[in-house]
Amino acid sequence: MALQDVCKWQAPDTREASPHLPQAGGWAVPQGWDPQTFLQIHGPRLAHGTTTLAFRFRHGVIAAADTRSSCGDYVACPASRKVIPVHRHLLGTTSGTSADCVTWYRVLRRELRLRELREGQLPSVAGAARLLSVMMSRYRGLDLCVATALCGWDRSGPALFYVYSDGTCLQGDIFSVGSGSPYAYGVLDGGYRYDMSTQEAYALARRAVAHATHRDAYSGGSVDLFHVRESGWEYVSRNDAWVLYSELRELPGPGPEQEREEEATPDRAGEGGGPSVAPAPGDSRMPAETL
Repeated sequence: MALQDVCKWQAPDTREASPHLPQAGGWAVPQGWDPQTFLQIHGPRLAHGTTTLAFRFRHGVIAAADTRSSCGDYVACPASRKVIPVHRHLLGTTSGTSADCVTWYRVLRRELRLRELREGQLPSVAGAARLLSVMMSRYRGLDLCVATALCGWDRSGPALFYVYSDGTCLQGDIFSVGSGSPYAYGVLDGGYRYDMSTQEAYALARRAVAHATHRDAYSGGSVDLFHVRESGWEYVSRNDAWVLYSELRELPGPGPEQEREEEATPDRAGEGGGPSVAPAPGDSRMPAETL
């Protein structure tokens, strides 16, 4: 009698679904093919489109994203959630393949929980970003598509990191990812200040995503807004992107008379060759100080 019959051992059925990710070289491809070469030649080509952004300021980290999930020209879901919480003080924006993003955030959530049980405390935001980049870098070249901005608050204060599936890990104050990111950056670069108030930060994030959804055909739906504070993350609002853009267009701009006055002011100040006199503190021409 064979030993396997005595021990009642049976070979595992490899056809069943496994909760674990395959190893980097364990993908099932035709015999004689290199996995990376096979996926580059025969793998699916899906167009991705989204607009996500995050920026750090003195009151925490703001994360915002549109809600349209698309596959090429097909809108798969107009109300998806592209900002995923990891734990109470950490969340991340998702851009790329939806299945890849959700899978890797589940893996990150599990690994951080295990680290907390072993060490008695959660890793820092920088530690979580490095952990995610190292785990995903092992699958470089296998058409994994995950681009995320990790937003959190740890012992050093508010922190923001950009992580890509090829192992890239960058720290910064402003990140925008997705097909609508060039339009979002145009708004963020003109209005971002580190010392802005909370309401100014909310308005800036909504305005940036709304403008991006208007110009980018693959972004749309609504605008989700999150705020990471010292006490934890907060889901602020979800607003319709078209309504936001319509409201922004109705805001009054500088009129023709004001523009002509601003153009003529430097000429009047320089008349007579003498030095220009600064306006008095009570002069109405002085802009009010923003607190």
